[in-house]
Amino acid sequence: MNPSKKILLFGAGKSTTSLIRYLLSFAEADCLEICIADTNINQAREKIGNSPYGMAIQLDISNAEERKSLIKKADLVISMMPPALHILVARDCVAEGKSLLTASYADEAMKSLNEEVARKGLLFLCEMGLDPGIDHMSAMQIIEQIRAKGGVIKKFFSHCGGLIAPESDDNPWHYKITWNPRNVVTAGMGGAKFLEDGNISKMEYAKLFDSNRKVTTGNEQVPYLSYYPNRDSLPYISLYNLHTCSDFMRTTLRYPSFMTGWLQMIELGFTDETISYQTNGMSIGSFFHAHLKSRNLDPEKPGAFITREFREQLEFLGLHDTGTPINLGEASIIEIMQFILQTKLVMHRTDKDLVVMIHEFLYEWKGKNFILHSSLFLKGIDNEETAMAKTVGLPLGIAARKILNGEIKSKGVRIPIEQEIYSQVLPELESLGIKFMEREEMVL
Repeated sequence: MNPSKKILLFGAGKSTTSLIRYLLSFAEADCLEICIADTNINQAREKIGNSPYGMAIQLDISNAEERKSLIKKADLVISMMPPALHILVARDCVAEGKSLLTASYADEAMKSLNEEVARKGLLFLCEMGLDPGIDHMSAMQIIEQIRAKGGVIKKFFSHCGGLIAPESDDNPWHYKITWNPRNVVTAGMGGAKFLEDGNISKMEYAKLFDSNRKVTTGNEQVPYLSYYPNRDSLPYISLYNLHTCSDFMRTTLRYPSFMTGWLQMIELGFTDETISYQTNGMSIGSFFHAHLKSRNLDPEKPGAFITREFREQLEFLGLHDTGTPINLGEASIIEIMQFILQTKLVMHRTDKDLVVMIHEFLYEWKGKNFILHSSLFLKGIDNEETAMAKTVGLPLGIAARKILNGEIKSKGVRIPIEQEIYSQVLPELESLGIKFMEREEMVL
């Protein structure tokens, strides 16, 4: 019998459900042992279930000695910790000679390790989730196909969103939390940069949330969605080698009502990082009243809000909720809003989430222009087996197995834009139900 290979996973949060199930399903055949380290050992045990191939360990990630000891025993490490903590794991992986996978962006700290990681024959594969991750792989596959037949890409838009499925959409925000609630609150704060008509465009925070900026989906249930530009799209022009493009943008998808509501929240200071409140003994309703009055708005007056829809949105978040205490001590308004969103926009047990990804290409081939749409629509099963967990976790799991089996041989700090990676991962994702549909038309 072959000796077992040990995969160490840091974190057992929501996004790890499908990853853990996938790895455990291959544990016997691949001789795998899955060790899950988390501060909440019960959560880790719950994810393992009755599998004899999984082990849960309670760990404070800041405990360097215990962290290094676990990494030393592993053959491969996956970090599902908050992005700022990946570097702790990464440095230990370099020291102990272990390859590492994450679903997070490869930041400058991670990139600085590239030379040493490559020299040691290791692979640190970052951005291996949904967005970033599946977006890179699916886009690069199409880009290479267009290039192979002699096409020249002129415009590229990549849209992605974690949404609530229409059958579970029962609140005026048309949104429920399917990922990190803090990221929902802070999304877009740094503004955005992208390429438009051959020029670099910069867009400030408040202007991002324009519900009139829409993309058609080709899906009968959700015929169109609004989008806002993501962070800085410009570095991906070089990464994808799309210097022929006059337009290049990566975006986040939302239902239009969320966009109009969130724009109002910004305008009323609900995302102003400089504002804080003493929240001990303060209810959600008291917070809303105190903050709105600080903006010279009386929540009890019918004309206080611009639209009836926005008033309904605030009421859903707890405008009149005097029974739910916040009790975060002295807290920033960002922390308060995070608490409110994860309290009020929670997915119920039978709710289904929806992941939508759409790539739009305009390319020239043999003197004619074509538009190619590639789209993914994936619904979850319930609030545990979510589409978000599936699309974030499965790329990591597939890549982990292929690295251990020697099928992926890349070295250094990488993201999955290389054919060696996406050509192996995408077919297995498709076999697991994560499949893109393409439609193409000639532009007259």
